[in-house]
Amino acid sequence: MDPNAGKKNLVNRYSREELEARLMAEDFKRITVSFYRYVILDDPQAMRDRLYQEWTELNCLGRIYVAREGINAQMNVPEQNWEQFVKELHAKEEFKDIPFKIAVEDDGKSFLKLVIKVRDRIVADGLADDHYDVTNVGTHLDAESWNQALEEGAIVVDMRNHYESEIGHFENSILPQAETFREELPEVLEKLKGKESDKILLYCTGGIRCEKTSAFLKHHGFTDVNQLHGGIIDYARQIKTKELPNKFHGKNFVFDERLGESISHEVISHCHQCGEPCDVHVNCANVACNLLFIQCPTCAEKYDKCCSEECMEVQHLSAEEQKELRKGKKSQKRFHSHRRWGDLHPETKS
Repeated sequence: MDPNAGKKNLVNRYSREELEARLMAEDFKRITVSFYRYVILDDPQAMRDRLYQEWTELNCLGRIYVAREGINAQMNVPEQNWEQFVKELHAKEEFKDIPFKIAVEDDGKSFLKLVIKVRDRIVADGLADDHYDVTNVGTHLDAESWNQALEEGAIVVDMRNHYESEIGHFENSILPQAETFREELPEVLEKLKGKESDKILLYCTGGIRCEKTSAFLKHHGFTDVNQLHGGIIDYARQIKTKELPNKFHGKNFVFDERLGESISHEVISHCHQCGEPCDVHVNCANVACNLLFIQCPTCAEKYDKCCSEECMEVQHLSAEEQKELRKGKKSQKRFHSHRRWGDLHPETKS
């Protein structure tokens, strides 16, 4: 008997073009949602397969990570299947009453396919399992309490990557210039050195990175650690429903096809090529580069959606020539040695 029998339908096998066509042809709405929970899963692979089967039947799309320490999900659900989705998820003891963060701006096109991966961590921190207690977290603040703490002068730290905070952040925030969360933890610890008794406020997209950071800081002797409940996503919902002042400036970066959603409708960042106000992230059209950067419509046309003239030249080569160019370590070194726009073009770095 084929040992993979029964699992052949547990992965997506359609091309991007096919997936885009299917999504555009849909005549119903999708709800974009994110959620996470730190909970011990005895068999992450079995949970992954079970969720994939259930969510495929409900026609859900998204990117989900499952690990022994819990689940981290960003996905969308057909509106007509929402109640069934919630019912089935909450019926699992591990995810009972798990809170949801609904997207602020949602056209239903946030994801093209369903991807559920088993990982060592739902948020990679580079630390050993016994380094600190991830359940010993800080105090969760709602939007009103958060605003009050900001007004009282508490130290506020953005726990997202540099490219996320560039297009939007809370006023007077410490903005680490890290590329990854594992790089950010030691950087934040160094920036907060000597402030172990001060009131610390942490925020991120949906709350999951702050959950770990608060436990990390408490482990290192910080006594008044607080985090924004539900992250920026839920903050936007709360200030709207409760008619509270908005302390967030700009756009919230999201890890799906949208790459961002407006919170204050201010544009606080600039095109990395011409310097004009812009907050639209794109990936370089040269797939061997794929640099994530900010590009305005004028520069997108000028550079053919590429980050540089060099990449534009590559983009104009035939498919076979591009494939040959991507082979080997020389190509990797050529196009991946500059992961940040400011490193590639220091004269445009703000």
